Formats: sequence, structure tokens, C-alpha cells
Amino acid sequence: MTLGYIGLGKMGYPMVLNLLEHGHHVVAYNRSREPVDQAQAAGATPAYSYDEFFKELPSPRLIWIMVPHEAVESVLVELEPHLCSGDTIIDGGNSPYQKSIERHTRFSAKGISFLDVGISGGVYGARHGTCIMVGGEKAAYERCETLFDSLSANGGYGYMGETGAGHFVKMVHNAIEYGMMQAIAEGFDVLKEAPFPLDLPRIAELYNHNSVITSRLMGWLADAYKSYGANLEAISGSVTATGEGEWTISYAKEKGVPVPIIEGALTVRRESETSPRYAGKILSALRNEFGGHEVIQKEI
Repeated sequence: MTLGYIGLGKMGYPMVLNLLEHGHHVVAYNRSREPVDQAQAAGATPAYSYDEFFKELPSPRLIWIMVPHEAVESVLVELEPHLCSGDTIIDGGNSPYQKSIERHTRFSAKGISFLDVGISGGVYGARHGTCIMVGGEKAAYERCETLFDSLSANGGYGYMGETGAGHFVKMVHNAIEYGMMQAIAEGFDVLKEAPFPLDLPRIAELYNHNSVITSRLMGWLADAYKSYGANLEAISGSVTATGEGEWTISYAKEKGVPVPIIEGALTVRRESETSPRYAGKILSALRNEFGGHEVIQKEI
């Protein structure tokens, strides 16, 4: 397929490489020039302005946006004057599902399809096969299914339902992730205070060999120990939150659904800003391993 791709950051650039590897024609745009040059070297058609971007795309246009959710609206505002009936927009970021519903309504009035697509798998998944959750018009999903198949791990994509469903499912996925990461972090915080001289990197490796808690998260913790040592001295004990946990908690409260684990995990992240500890270092290290999130260099 031929598509335009906007946003060549930690997730976007490896996804473009993945698409190119699967034989798709990608017109790549990014606000800064260097990532576009790199995409061109990999085989993408470069675009250094929106005028160039749309000139290279045949109608009807298919455009994938892969920027932080806070930047999605500004990108859409810039794209809107160039869009025509029959075009399709894919929002691949972690936008609030309510915003996705609003955007679908706005664009469908102009005959433009809008798909909300949640992506999970981190930087490695973006390059080698990710998990994709799609919401929006079924016909638009079917037109783009080849892309989702190319970008996903085997069996790793699916249609979640009407507009908003893709980002809703991804929102809850990230909230679950909060709880799972928090449990690992707390466990290793306790292990660090054990009455024995325990080898935490070795334990992380051991846990990840067919134990009940074997997981990609445990594997990433083992990798973090290899990179930063058992004390994770270069890693911050303060952990940021990207919003999906809070959104999930808010929705759950509206529906009367108790989510104490997710709520507790978010509270710990907030408290870590002023009271960092070793568990926070583990959370920061995990976020860096799977998502390339910045690691703040400071001691606790």
C-alpha cells in the first residue's frame, strides 16, 4: 500500500522501517529534518513540508499519525485543509477515546474516514511486530487491514469495534501495565531488603525462565540490570505517568468498577516525584527498556 506517515520518533521510525520491509510505499514526514533523511536512506519517500507530503500521495490519501496524544490535534489542524472526501486518517497514538469519537464525527462529516489505533509492544515491537487494536468504521479497517497485518506480530491485530474502541482498549491495556509493573517493582524492593545477600539480576533472569511471572516485563527488568547494575544507580526513582492510568480510573469510577491496584499504582507514581525509592527506579528502568522513555540521572 501507499501511505503517508507523520511522526518519526521512538515508535514511528521503526514502524516505517517495518512497513518498508513489508513492501509498502511510505511518504515520511517529521517536523525535524534528520529523521526524514534517515527514512529516505531506508527507502521511504521524504517530505519536508506538508505541501511535499500531499504532492507525493495519490488520492484517496491514507495517512498514519504517530505523535504524542498532546500533539495529535495540532497535526490534524495542519492536515485538514489538504484533506478530501475519501481520505483516511489513522491516529496511532494514545489519544483519549472521547477525543477519537469527536474527531471521527468531525471528519466523517467531510467524507473522511478516521481510525483510532492503539499500539503496544514498545520500540522492539514497532520494528519487529507489535500488537494493534483498531476502532472505527469496519469498511475503513478492512481497507487498511494489510497494513495492520504487516506491522503486527502473528495474530497481533484486531478490530475492536466502533470509533473510540481501539483507543479505549489501549487505555485499559496501559492501566493494566501500571499494575503489573508496580507489582514487579514492589517485589524487587522487598528482595533488596532481604536478610540474605541476594543477586537481584540473577533472580530477574531466573523468574523469567518458566515461572508463573515469566513475562516480557521481567525480561526487560533483566536487561535493565545488565545495563545499569543491581542498584540501578543511574536511574531515577521518580516515575512519570502518561495519562492512560488516570483516564481508566476516572472511567471506572463513573461505572462503579473498583480498580484499587491500578489506582494504587498511579498514586505511587505521583508520590515518587517527592519520595523516590528503589521501586521507582525499577519502574523507570522498565519504561526506558520497552518504550525508550527518558531516564533521569539522579540519585535516591
